[in-house]
Amino acid sequence: MRTSEINRKTNETSITVKINLDGTGKAEVDTGIGFFNHMLNLFAAHGQFDLTVVCNGDLEVDGHHSVEDIGIALGAAIKNALGDKYGITRYGTFFLPMDETLALVSLDISGRPFLVCETGEMSPMIGAFDTELVEEFLRAFAFNSGITLHVKIIHGRNSHHKVEAIFKALGHALRTAVTKDEKIKGVPSTKGIL
Repeated sequence: MRTSEINRKTNETSITVKINLDGTGKAEVDTGIGFFNHMLNLFAAHGQFDLTVVCNGDLEVDGHHSVEDIGIALGAAIKNALGDKYGITRYGTFFLPMDETLALVSLDISGRPFLVCETGEMSPMIGAFDTELVEEFLRAFAFNSGITLHVKIIHGRNSHHKVEAIFKALGHALRTAVTKDEKIKGVPSTKGIL
């Protein structure tokens, strides 16, 4: 089983993240931000990852530290769980429609972190969640997992639909990329290392 646990404590947040890449989509999430809980649950369900996220953060300030630090911890947990990346598919791309919204997430478990994020305009808040934090989360996630990540809203007006489509598509794309392929013998790179 490809599993990992990260415990991260700063003066702003205390976070535990556990992930099983070969799970069934079961999630236990408590970030203190209801909408963000919902997004991480969707990510786990659509990726078929078993995921635990517990965060005690300085929400009296705002959600920034909690959301970004969860991205850091989740990215690190995925990187650890992948180990030597032997036999993984490596690439994953998923288009996800949600009503008027169409999201694209494409990624490469390359060891070369990068983020391109084009979401268009969104409402400032969805519940208690600041929509500017979508990109902050994705950047922290990509750079700590070693993933090249492209996220684009192709069509969409409703901010809730946009963010939800992104998290669902991220789960699907990552599930494809971490899947073991019996035809791949070794690390899927002509360099011999990722």
